[in-house]
Amino acid sequence: MDDNKIKNQQETKRVNPLYNEFGTPHETAPFGKITLEDFRDGFIEGIRRSREKIDEIVNSNETPTFENVIVGVEEDDEQRHYYGLLGRTSNIFFNLLSAETTDEMEQLAQEVSPMLTQFSNDVTLNPRLFEKVKYIYEHHGELTPEEQMLLDKCYEGFVRNGALLDDEGKAKLRQLTEEASLLGLQFSQNLLKENKAFTLNITDEADLDGLPQTAIEAALAAARERGEDGWTITLDTPSYSPFMTYSTRRELRKQLYMARNTECCHDNDCNNMSICARLVNIRREIAQLLGNDCYADYVLKRRMAGNTDNIYKLLNQLIDAYKPTALHEREQVIALAKELEGDDFDYQPWDAAFYSHKLQLKLYNLDSEMLRPYFKLENVIQGVFGLATRLYGITFRENSEIPVYHPDVKAFEVFDEDGSFLAVFYADFHPRKGKRGGAWMTSYKDQYIDRDGVNHRPHVSVVMNFTKPTDDKPALLTLGEVETFLHEFGHSLHGMFANTRFESLSGTNVWWDFVELPSQFMENYAVERDFLRTFAFHYETGDPIPDELIHRIIESRNFMAASGCLRQVSLGLLDMAYYTMKEPFKADIREFEKNAWKAAVIGPQMKETCMTVQFSHIMAGGYSAGYYSYKWAEVLDADAFSLFKERGIFDRETARSFRENILSKGGTEHPMTLYKRFRGKEPTIDALLRRTGL
Repeated sequence: MDDNKIKNQQETKRVNPLYNEFGTPHETAPFGKITLEDFRDGFIEGIRRSREKIDEIVNSNETPTFENVIVGVEEDDEQRHYYGLLGRTSNIFFNLLSAETTDEMEQLAQEVSPMLTQFSNDVTLNPRLFEKVKYIYEHHGELTPEEQMLLDKCYEGFVRNGALLDDEGKAKLRQLTEEASLLGLQFSQNLLKENKAFTLNITDEADLDGLPQTAIEAALAAARERGEDGWTITLDTPSYSPFMTYSTRRELRKQLYMARNTECCHDNDCNNMSICARLVNIRREIAQLLGNDCYADYVLKRRMAGNTDNIYKLLNQLIDAYKPTALHEREQVIALAKELEGDDFDYQPWDAAFYSHKLQLKLYNLDSEMLRPYFKLENVIQGVFGLATRLYGITFRENSEIPVYHPDVKAFEVFDEDGSFLAVFYADFHPRKGKRGGAWMTSYKDQYIDRDGVNHRPHVSVVMNFTKPTDDKPALLTLGEVETFLHEFGHSLHGMFANTRFESLSGTNVWWDFVELPSQFMENYAVERDFLRTFAFHYETGDPIPDELIHRIIESRNFMAASGCLRQVSLGLLDMAYYTMKEPFKADIREFEKNAWKAAVIGPQMKETCMTVQFSHIMAGGYSAGYYSYKWAEVLDADAFSLFKERGIFDRETARSFRENILSKGGTEHPMTLYKRFRGKEPTIDALLRRTGL
């Protein structure tokens, strides 16, 4: 081969796109150009580069200072920042693992997760690095509140991750954290596989009785996607919920209910029973190794709640306040079921949604299908964006030049009130094979201000599983899906408005029981007349949603609210039961679960069902000993929104204060300090009780 051919081959050799600037709008991820091998190489090389940077800090002979050590670790470009190889590789890969995974990606995740955990341990268990951090913690000069928060977080992070342990303790901690990392990943993969494995294929048209046309069309489309005849119902919420609510075929409702509520506890490779037991024990062992009585004590040292007594106080307050009403709600539903079916009707869990819907029709002449025509997805998007414009002056512009990872995903540029670029916003709306269930907000790049004063703006994403369009109709949402959109959009505003110096304190990087305030705050708008009138137009006629229908929405806003509250409380109790354990967990998971939450459960429990094995929040999602956060933040969001109700739900001055004191500050100060700066006082449960009619 001549020299010119060799030179040409060398020049045309492919370069891993993760290694260089992307050359995309706002340096957004070039999803279609990154291969599985690129990710693997990015992880390996990223870890190597990060080790070099940490070694530079450790081996420096300079006197340790806040800037050369704490900021040095924070600004380790490779490890933390989007522009660093390891940071951007991790962000893109693990976000796709949830939203658009493949078997090959899951195998790679199993391969790299131990590597990442080992590297993280190598940093936090490095005694020479910790000595420098400790010296600064004890000898620092005057710091800003944000700098002090970063120093505290850094020092406590080392301590909470084993820096004060002896060599034997450190070795044990390494083993436990690496095992937990793999088990958490396996838990999630099992749940996704089990969820996607089940379908209910209907070939007899009579078995569609009761279903609204939107559900029938969606089931027809699902069958076509799978190459099946007839109509297919899946366990994804947009398919599952309408069937459970409207189908008159009780045996099919039972089949679907049991499939959904026994996920991951069958005798197969996706069984999560032993994984959950081991995760609970690993977390207890880690906590006790670090000097705590239980895992909850370990977690709550960096939470607003502070201790388990405060959590149980809140949960018990909610039980006392809501249980009588919840029992009455259940009695009403059962009474209607017996009225319709006969006094000997044996009411079961798969009947709950069906007869609750009939009760809602009887009391309010309202159900979700009446509202769907007014909640065309494109209109809802404009309504939610318009709300942000009205409150904060920001605007959204779709940009088709920004790469996306699936055709369902829309990418927007977000501009501030003065016209300056604020953020990139991705929205991923519909369920599909490689996407886990539920809804979440995530970030491909967090905001931070570098040493040169450049404010690097974030790339945030909301991922949901909404009703899909059909051949005959656009995507028409339920009111519940509108609320979900508002919830995740609230999280995204927390990310988009971030304006802090340090990345690890920006956006949603706040204490866990504070993070749900911006999201749950936004949900309040879903039943506000003045907001609904801005976007809720009939998808065929263009007519605005009638005032009388809005009135029924508002009147029914607390329908079954007490039951819903107790459901959340029951999950909080289950979470706390696992993570307040001081002795090894050896119980039968189903029995333990049913006993743990019985104070908040108002009906008989099915022996076969199990929530724990599919409870991603507390097993693999970071909410371990933290699920109470939803109710904790609900007290905050009701109290915060009550100020808007006093001053006007679109009041710009109140919104400006909320942005400046809450949304832009991230975790730069104690959450209660930020909240009181906005509200002028600490929150009480009063606004929540008023909102729910109690």
